[in-house]
Amino acid sequence: MWGHFVKTILTVLLAAATISAAHAQSLPGGFVYLRDIVPGIIQDIRYATANNFVGRPLAGYNAGECVVKREVGLRLKAVQQELAAQDLSLKMFDCYRPARASLDMVKWSQNGHESAAERRYNPKIPKTELFRLGYIASRSQHSTGAALDLTLVDLKADNSAKYDPSRAYADCTAPVEARAPEGSVDMGTGYDCTDAKGHTAAPAITSEQRIWRRRLVAAMARQGFVNYSKEWWHFSLPGAGGAAYDFPIQPRRN
Repeated sequence: MWGHFVKTILTVLLAAATISAAHAQSLPGGFVYLRDIVPGIIQDIRYATANNFVGRPLAGYNAGECVVKREVGLRLKAVQQELAAQDLSLKMFDCYRPARASLDMVKWSQNGHESAAERRYNPKIPKTELFRLGYIASRSQHSTGAALDLTLVDLKADNSAKYDPSRAYADCTAPVEARAPEGSVDMGTGYDCTDAKGHTAAPAITSEQRIWRRRLVAAMARQGFVNYSKEWWHFSLPGAGGAAYDFPIQPRRN
């Protein structure tokens, strides 16, 4: 009788553990969903959408979620806390990137044609040259979980304008009123703009745009992040990376 009771209890516990494991969130190598650490950071993971230079979701982006190494997430939390006191917020465009997505970019660059929508992101440079010139990497630091693409949002401003895929926007170097809206401060170019104007220290931007860029770089630098000089939006945390990963980004369960 007693043995049967114990066996029944163990069976129930095992079943519960199996169900729990099936619903558990599983990320390898110390990765976390940024929402679990800093839910207030705005996310617009562009490679999970058609609103990017390829014009479709990239391989491995099964959800628009920012995934990072835990240390990176904790430092972003500190940046966000500093910015919140100034009515500002970070906005994430890309975080961990599956290695297969970088290979997807390589295939895109070699497909032999460029649409008008693609030219919005690289108005002066043929896409076959983007890798050679260092704008895109076939092996990206993003795949280690230590690199990020981001910008600033002024929480006091009207950020309601949304991207409309049916509209013919001006290229990424055009004035903010003419290019695709991003719901963020005007940094002088759009995100992923492969142009000299997108270089962090580019001279061909206004003084106000330069102030915003410096403000973003300084806030990130206070937490150890380093900016990539050819992209005002790209930052990495030295020492936080390691091996590249290729697990797909899945929806986060609440």
